[in-house]
Amino acid sequence: MSLSIFDVSIPVYAGMLRNVAAMLEKAEAHAKASGVDPATYLEARLAPDMAPLMRQIQMLSDAAKGGAGKLAGGTAPSMPDTETTWAQAKARVAATIAYVDAIQRAQVDGGETRTVELPLPGRTMTFTGLDFLTKFSMPNFLFHVVTAYGLLRAQGVPLGKMDYLAGAQVPA
Repeated sequence: MSLSIFDVSIPVYAGMLRNVAAMLEKAEAHAKASGVDPATYLEARLAPDMAPLMRQIQMLSDAAKGGAGKLAGGTAPSMPDTETTWAQAKARVAATIAYVDAIQRAQVDGGETRTVELPLPGRTMTFTGLDFLTKFSMPNFLFHVVTAYGLLRAQGVPLGKMDYLAGAQVPA
């Protein structure tokens, strides 16, 4: 059996997004049990020059939907980074999961050599589909997922490595 570009992209984006959703649920329960408004977590930063949790959620969403969309040869839906509440953060993750889950294998497989262009301020980066996935999209996505995890841990949320790796699949 060969491993396809679909196998190493869409299920990984979707699975890690589900893990983020589970971490947000666990964080919300912890905040309530501790008498803390979970909204306070949304402004938490690991360092003064790093984006807060809400922005990390928006960026991991953008990375997953943008990466999945480009690998499928299409354009991801616009989500204009206007979330300010805990409920909106959770809804953003849920909407991203729904989009990624809708991408079919046939849209992605065979796209290893597809040209993927990533417009940036001042330049455009050009990749093959496989290089885009392995050298930019997936590392960028996982950076924001692990940063969100670290922000929640820094706020005292009792998360462990298996919450990051297995999220909702962790046995209670």
